[in-house]
Amino acid sequence: MLKQMKQAILATAVLTLLLGLGYPLAMTGLAQALFPAQAHGSLIDKNGHVVGSALIGQNFTKPEYFHGRPSATTDTDPNDSTRQVPSPYNAASSNASNYAPTAKNLVSDVQSRVAALKVENPHARIPIPVDLVTTSGSGLDPDISPAAAEYQLPRVAAARHIPEAELRKLVAGLTEQPTYGVLGEARVNVLRLNLALDENYPRR
Repeated sequence: MLKQMKQAILATAVLTLLLGLGYPLAMTGLAQALFPAQAHGSLIDKNGHVVGSALIGQNFTKPEYFHGRPSATTDTDPNDSTRQVPSPYNAASSNASNYAPTAKNLVSDVQSRVAALKVENPHARIPIPVDLVTTSGSGLDPDISPAAAEYQLPRVAAARHIPEAELRKLVAGLTEQPTYGVLGEARVNVLRLNLALDENYPRR
């Protein structure tokens, strides 16, 4: 029995070193060598300062910027620790609303968002894309569809005092196609798009 205990302890120690220490270190080293940007969080730098991550959305609300998808993430109410309050794109609390398609709350939320979008974008020329009125599964989606960008384009062009055709070219240039041509859908990273706006068409 003592021999079996020694073998069990030795096997545990070896596997702990190999799988608990060796494997994570090896994968971390490979990631750093092969995909350094992704390994560090896909951070986006502007003038030497990190302004965000390409993987996590931000809550843009000003008319001169493109807005991302609604976010259902929450945080603890600073005035009452027993309550949760909305906190869009809270990376520490990734979640979705989890409403069923027939839930009254979901229908009400979508209707409210539709009404708000119509007020914010009175000159939009296409129907409201679904990703502008529904939250993502993570609540942190950094991308919008090309249609969602097109819907907001007249508002942003007017706020920036630039021709819509010129802005449309900028959006097209930043539109990413499905990964490997088949995975996912065409998308536009909202943070990258808004940074390009500030760089090419400073607010006046």
